Amino acid sequence: MLFDSHAHLDDGRFDKDRELVLEKAKKNGVSLIMNPGADFRTSVRAVELAAKYDMVYAAVGVHPHEAKDMDEMTLLLLKELAQKPKVMAIGEIGLDFHYDNSPRDVQREWFRKQIQLAREVNLPMIVHDREANDEVMRILKEEKAFDVGVVMHCYSGSGELARQYIKLGAYISIAGPVTYNNARKTVEVVEKTPLEYLLIETDSPYLTPVPHRGKRNEPSMVRHVAEKIAEIKGISFEEVAEKTMENAKNFFRIK
Repeated sequence: MLFDSHAHLDDGRFDKDRELVLEKAKKNGVSLIMNPGADFRTSVRAVELAAKYDMVYAAVGVHPHEAKDMDEMTLLLLKELAQKPKVMAIGEIGLDFHYDNSPRDVQREWFRKQIQLAREVNLPMIVHDREANDEVMRILKEEKAFDVGVVMHCYSGSGELARQYIKLGAYISIAGPVTYNNARKTVEVVEKTPLEYLLIETDSPYLTPVPHRGKRNEPSMVRHVAEKIAEIKGISFEEVAEKTMENAKNFFRIK
C-alpha cells in the first residue's frame, strides 16, 4: 500500500537488523522501497540490496557531499551500474550549499554530468537541493533534466518554487519534517500541491517523524508522513497511500 520513495537501507545502522526492518515495514503496509546511492560504494550496495529483496529498488549516483571524490571513471562505473536490473533512477544528486562538504564548482560540475548520464541512460533522477534553490532549478533546466523526470527529494523549498517544479512535470517528495511543529512551510507546500504530484519518503535512517523523533528512522515510519498529508489535505490515509504509490510507480517506471 505504501511506497517509501527514498530510504538508505545500505546505511551501516541497518547492518544488525536489516531483515527485521523490512519485515516491520511490510507489517506497516509498506510494499515498495527505493534505495538511492550517495557515492559509488553505496550505489553498489543499493543494487545488491535490490537484487536480494523483492520489495527494494535501487538508484545510483553521487551525493553533492561526495562530489569532491568523483572523477570520469566513477561516472563510467555508474553508467555500468545503471544497466543493472531494478536500477530505476540516477540519484541522489544535486547541490548542497548548507554544508559545502564539496567545493561548489565541483558540486555543479558533477551535478551536470550526472544529469547528462541520466539522459543518456533514460532514467529519471532524484535531486537533493539544500540552500541552492536558484542554481538547482537553473541547472536542471539548462541540462533538460525534466525530459527524463525529476523528483525533488525531501522537499524543503517554498510553495511557489514547488509550483514551478510542478509546471515542469516534476514530483515533490515529502519526508518526516512535515510532522514537526515548526514545519509551517512544508505544510503549506502540501496544502497547495496536488496529490497527483506528491511522493512520500523517510530518508531513513535520518529525519525521523513525530512521534518517533530521536530514534533511528526506518521505512515503516513512512506511514506517519502519509497520515500527516491526509490530515493536512482533509482526505483519507488510504487515498494518500494509493495515490502516492501510483505516483512513485509511474515516476520510477515500475510495472
